[in-house]
Amino acid sequence: REEFPNFHESQPNITDLTQFYKSAKQRFDESPEFKKKSQTNVVDLQGGDQECMTIWKLLCDISRGEFQKVYNRLDITVEECGESFYNEKIPPVIEEFEKAGMISIEEGGAKCVFVPDSNIPLMLQKSDGGFGYDSTDMAALKYRLGNLKAKRIIVITDFSQGDHFKMCNTAAKQIGWVTDQKLEHIGFGTVQGEDGKRFKTRSGDTVRLVDLLDEAMNRMEASLRERIAENKANITLDQVHEVAETIGYSAVKYFDLRRNPTTNYKFSYDQMLDTKGNTAVYLLYAHARLESICSKAKDDHKVDVDELLKKNVKASITHNSERNLALQLQCFTDILEATLDDLFPYHICEYLYNLSIAASDFVTQCKVLGSPEMESRLLMCRATAMAMRDCFDLLGIRYVMRI
Repeated sequence: REEFPNFHESQPNITDLTQFYKSAKQRFDESPEFKKKSQTNVVDLQGGDQECMTIWKLLCDISRGEFQKVYNRLDITVEECGESFYNEKIPPVIEEFEKAGMISIEEGGAKCVFVPDSNIPLMLQKSDGGFGYDSTDMAALKYRLGNLKAKRIIVITDFSQGDHFKMCNTAAKQIGWVTDQKLEHIGFGTVQGEDGKRFKTRSGDTVRLVDLLDEAMNRMEASLRERIAENKANITLDQVHEVAETIGYSAVKYFDLRRNPTTNYKFSYDQMLDTKGNTAVYLLYAHARLESICSKAKDDHKVDVDELLKKNVKASITHNSERNLALQLQCFTDILEATLDDLFPYHICEYLYNLSIAASDFVTQCKVLGSPEMESRLLMCRATAMAMRDCFDLLGIRYVMRI
């Protein structure tokens, strides 16, 4: 209202909402008047004030447009149910707790619910009549259990909110919303720079995800151009950008997913894009190598692994490296069950890495092309590549057939 008083007639050009929010936060911390006005506007917004709603929808549209650019790059689809979705569902929840005799009116008139093993209550309604995270999260829990009939609810947030969601889940059980449903919270740690401090730019700002994706893609593109110049690549210059985008984005995802989400970790571009070790780059190269062997078998030896599969040709396991690879392939189901149990994707990442190591040892120790065992070993190559692609799909990671 202050920065863009004519927003009704002319939509403001607020492309960098981060700076806009930072400026507002600074005023909120420094000016008691601005702080009070902000808090009053939140209550008005939650009450449906028309002008507040117009401003809020404008900011949402700007944010949504920028978010979608990132979602598109990372192949993410979102069913949006933001805080506002639950706003009208909050009063009935408060009323239900009141009827159950679980509401305690605290100083100033705030409506609170106390749960065992917690010194602080859930505040379902603030003293000024507004609603906070406690209100929204309880309404969301009620909606998921009652309307969606969810049997398992998994909330993923910063690990510091673990106690908060434990309180919400306890309150839900106390009031009788929960029978045999599973309520879980997964907390993720902090991404740190190589100095062990929170990952920031040189100017001290938080690193934007879009900038991180750009940097990963640009570094990978430079690496691929070098490989082409050294005649070490199986792609053309025209394909570099698309392949670099796939590998760069996958590297960012995998670097995060391969760790226990509850722990902090140090971010490093060099480690993330390393062609050796437990990185997406190494795994994607390993996958491409297996598919390259299958392609060469068809082109140079007239043996098509797809035809072998159609004819139901069986693989023969004789060498120790073949046996080790076969055992790794057999572990796939066990890994899926472990992941479904605790929901940590690093199980799949570890399996994928171990499978790649076994495959690398196999193609090093066992000659595939032109050997008497070529058909059997081609089947092993294809089976491994298929398992790897299943893992990539489960992790939401793109892959390429040639690098």
